[in-house]
This record gives sequence, structure tokens and C-alpha cells, in this order.
Amino acid sequence: MRKGLNRVTWDPDSYMAFADLRSRPGLELIARINHPNPEVIVDLGCGPGHLTAVLARRWPDARIVGIDDSAAMLERAASQFPSQQWPTIKWQHAEIATWVPSYPVSIVFSNAALHWLGSHQVLFPHLLSLISIGGVLAVQMPDNWDQPSHRQISRLVDDPRWRSRTAPAFLGHPVADPAEYRSWLRPMAVDIDLWRTTYHHVLEGPEAMLEWVKGSVLRPILAALQPDEAEDFVSQLAGAYRTAYPPEADGMTTFPFSRLFIVARRG
Repeated sequence: MRKGLNRVTWDPDSYMAFADLRSRPGLELIARINHPNPEVIVDLGCGPGHLTAVLARRWPDARIVGIDDSAAMLERAASQFPSQQWPTIKWQHAEIATWVPSYPVSIVFSNAALHWLGSHQVLFPHLLSLISIGGVLAVQMPDNWDQPSHRQISRLVDDPRWRSRTAPAFLGHPVADPAEYRSWLRPMAVDIDLWRTTYHHVLEGPEAMLEWVKGSVLRPILAALQPDEAEDFVSQLAGAYRTAYPPEADGMTTFPFSRLFIVARRG
């Protein structure tokens, strides 16, 4: 976990409120993985397991391990994808920052999880080193930190009333420039594919933007505040979002959201 950021208590229902939109980047990442016969695939930061199941369907002969440090997420994953129906999937509770496999790994897949961790210049080469020769590291991370969705959070986090508590709970700008990931991975990789995609999500509801961030980046911040402070924070953020992302004539809100993708093959 990023230094100074407490463990995030995840709510599967809140996170999956936008399941289709949150899953789409992961599905596109899976489609770009080229491995003919992986033996072991690890979904690092598997959450509620919906993409772990996609990995199992694509590679039915592989052993699939879904790893997460949230007991709530793993409980949801195990209930939705029970071992009787999904015998190739195993769920493992572990810190994704310190996870080290005791078995050869063909693919490490991580969708919207590694931005919660720091020291990417160390983390990414380390993860690639855990993969067998010819194996693949496939990662997707939100990269929307310079947009109003996150700038407005940053502005409120800096309020003197609660800065000492909220600043350590805010990710800041955790994703590096694509060229840096290439330089960090190049010594061990024979092929590196990086790309950035901006999705233009269409959200429904008067406070849809607020509901989106409540399921992710806002969770540790609100947890650091007293209930009345959290209510004030949310109220101010909702007002800022109504200005930055005004609803359109049909009541829908367009939310541009960028993500960084990395697929590297171990040499």
C-alpha cells in the first residue's frame, strides 16, 4: 500500500454500481494478452472476481489464482464463483504489495489495483521478475488524476480543517509517465505494449459522478473524517462536480475517464 495510505475498506456493492463501465478496460486488457498455453494465471487485486472468471473462461486449462487484500471482496468473489462450478479458480487473501508466488506464474493480470501501491519503479520490475520466461505482465490503471474528477478531490483534501488526516489518504498522482514504465521494464522484457485510452462514460442520476468516486478513490478519504466532516466534504464535492460535469439535456452526465494499459512479455 502507498506509504501513508491506510488499508482501504472496500464495499463490493458500491464498487460494482458501475460494473459494466469498470469492467470494460479489464476485458480489453485481457483481449490484448497473447499467451498460447499459460499454466498459472494470477489476478492480482481481483476484487469481486468478475474478471477472474473471464480469465478462467478464456484459458480453461490454466490454474487461476485470484488474490486480494480485501476479505469483503474475496467473500463476494467466492460466493459468485464457487469452486464447485469454477474448479480452476482459487481465491487467496494476501497483501498484493508483498505477494510472492511459491509456484511458476505464466501471466500476472492486474486491473485497476496497482495505482494504490507506491514505488512503481521497484514494483513493476519486481512483478515482471516473478513471471516465467515468455510470460506476460498485463496491467491497467486509472490515469485521470489531472482532470476535474480528481482535481476537485485534491482541492478539498487540502482544506486546513482536515488536511493532516485526508492528505495521507489521498493517492495524489500515482501513475507515472508511460515512458517511465517502459524504461523500468525494458531490462527484463522482450516486448512492451503501452497505450492510453479515454472512455467517455455516460452516467445516469443527479449525483452520478459522486457515486462513481465513492466506490473507489473517495473511500479512504471519507474513512479518515468524522461523520459530520465527511458529510461536509461530500456536499462540497457534489457542488463542484455539478459545475465541472453539468448534466446534459436528457439528464445524463458525460464523464471522460483515461486509463493506462501496459502489457510486457518477460524475456
